[in-house]
Amino acid sequence: MLAYVHIPFCHRVCPYCSFYKHTPGNTPIGAFLDALGAEAAKRVAGLDEAPRTLYLGGGTPSMLSPAHLRKLFHLLGNHLDLAALEEVTLEANPATFDEAKAGLFRELGVTRVSLGIQSFDTAVLQTLGREHDPAQAAESVRILQAVGMPQVNIDLMFSIPGQTLEQWRQTLQTAIALEPDHISAYNLTYEEDTAFFESLKQGAMNEDEERDVSMFELADEQLGSVGYEHYETSNYAKPGRTSSHNKGYWNGEAYLGLGPSAVSTLGSSRYRNVPDTAAYIRRIGSIGHAIDEVETLMPEALRLERIAMGLRTSMGIPLSWIGSHSALEWLEEQQMIERCSDRIRLIGKGRALVDPIVAELA
Repeated sequence: MLAYVHIPFCHRVCPYCSFYKHTPGNTPIGAFLDALGAEAAKRVAGLDEAPRTLYLGGGTPSMLSPAHLRKLFHLLGNHLDLAALEEVTLEANPATFDEAKAGLFRELGVTRVSLGIQSFDTAVLQTLGREHDPAQAAESVRILQAVGMPQVNIDLMFSIPGQTLEQWRQTLQTAIALEPDHISAYNLTYEEDTAFFESLKQGAMNEDEERDVSMFELADEQLGSVGYEHYETSNYAKPGRTSSHNKGYWNGEAYLGLGPSAVSTLGSSRYRNVPDTAAYIRRIGSIGHAIDEVETLMPEALRLERIAMGLRTSMGIPLSWIGSHSALEWLEEQQMIERCSDRIRLIGKGRALVDPIVAELA
């Protein structure tokens, strides 16, 4: 069982991000945290088992003030045994904390910080609308290491408009030199309801599968050469430093989502909270929950999801999940898939083409 908490606040809304987020504006953050605590009280009490990991995402959780961070962890700690959790991850942006605040993260029980750096190139950061510069990004990693953060992840992105292969190489080399425990390297996707998606529709930006594959392969080569294990399509870790929470998600574990827009999958049901912070606060106060949609997941839908998630990992999936399929032999001939006893996993270019391969096998 996994737990996720969505903190929707950002100083600036990035043009590529499709997650529910907004600037604080007139939102009373204290009232939001009270609502979050009330939701946790009700939802955690109804679980069949206690969560083993906690992930605080957003938005930008690290932009909360020290007082609000203390309140957040106090409220969550009333219903979750934070000290017993295997992993507590906090998403952070480089421009939102200093050494004192990083020390507070440790004091509150955070064991892993995921830094939304995206690039170490000034021009690329400007394209992405990020508020930090390369020097701030590098310093944020060093600060977390200095305060003894057990694990530090760096989030990077590639195939960004205007980004060259050499710029991507330099970003990877800078990241490697900082020696983080974990590096996530995501291919930019154009999501609806984002400024980038509108630019794509208007022809100002373009998608290029060959560019995507080249940059994916460069990351695999560069990170693999210095000992990072490529354990999921977009994730690399030093030996023994994989993310327990993320692995649980890819393996199809049940998860509880708290906060506006958060999703929970418990048994064969999926719940979605209302994607509106003001409405979230009102609903928690009036009816005790903020669930806006409930979906019953049929066995076939769950099977397809497990295939899609499992093929993203280096462990792959049991062959029995696919059965006899005409595409398997062709994918083997193209050296995109490998059979290992009773399992299959993606290899070579297949790892970069996970989504179309899943669609073919589904």
